[in-house]
Amino acid sequence: MELDKTASILNKLLNKCIICPHKCKINRFKAEKGFCKAPASPVISSAMPHHGEEPPISGTSGSGTIFFTYCNMECIYCQNYQISQFQEGEKITIEKLSEIILDLEKKGCHNVNFVSPSIWVPQIVSALNIAKKSGFNIPTVYNTGGYDNPRIIKMLDGIIDIYMPDMRYSSNEMAKKYSAVNNYKDYSRQSLIEMYKQVGGLKLDENNIAKKGLLVRLLVLPNNISGIKDTLDFIKENLSTDVYLSIMAQYHPTYKAKEYPEINRNISAKEYYQIVNYAEKNGFSLGYTQDYIRNDPFMPDFRDKKVFKYYSDKD
Repeated sequence: MELDKTASILNKLLNKCIICPHKCKINRFKAEKGFCKAPASPVISSAMPHHGEEPPISGTSGSGTIFFTYCNMECIYCQNYQISQFQEGEKITIEKLSEIILDLEKKGCHNVNFVSPSIWVPQIVSALNIAKKSGFNIPTVYNTGGYDNPRIIKMLDGIIDIYMPDMRYSSNEMAKKYSAVNNYKDYSRQSLIEMYKQVGGLKLDENNIAKKGLLVRLLVLPNNISGIKDTLDFIKENLSTDVYLSIMAQYHPTYKAKEYPEINRNISAKEYYQIVNYAEKNGFSLGYTQDYIRNDPFMPDFRDKKVFKYYSDKD
């Protein structure tokens, strides 16, 4: 399907929004508010070359990361809560979003990385449509919390080059309790299958920079709340053990986590390495692990211009 046509169809869906699994059917053009409360115009918090993603995504020149405001999940431990839940950000036009995309390419970023894109797909596709007409030609990254509408993901075939979903839960009950979403397991897994169908495994160039494919993120949560072993079993049985994984140890209790004792702590080294070992024993050999550290330089503060503690402004 041509990009112009896809953008037009997606934008029409905002009249009765069914972009994400909530399917609120509200008119975002008339400022009606659904679960995510997002308007029709894109709202972003920041855009910058980000050096804290996985090695083939950040590479040496950074991933051109655009942090969108609002979210279709309400994770009680969200490290991005300032923008996902407090909705701090700047409303911009589609044309401005396109300019930002092109600017990140001009800065030499390896890709343009859309963070929390699930509720902004029409706006992203419309902006890419404009950018491509101006010569935009680097990979696009769909960096999602996993609560996606598989029918919308299907429409992104040929538009998104790299899918980077965070498969957060293997239990619908856990997803409902800690992220306030229904049927997470079903939607995330259906979407994952579609993503893999479109792009296959992660493909790297001669400099080990990702050009296309799937990279699955797995955030280890305390007390096995994420159920990652079950997720790994699903990937092995339905996709392949050749799927690239990113097993993350960075969980830190923030936002409302203090109200839930079972999740109000960092994970232990034992909890983390149990997952790593399980993945290895089940044939997964491609991907990335994190050093088990307590002070995380990648914890964002979106009220700080530089966002991340490690980040040094190169401009």
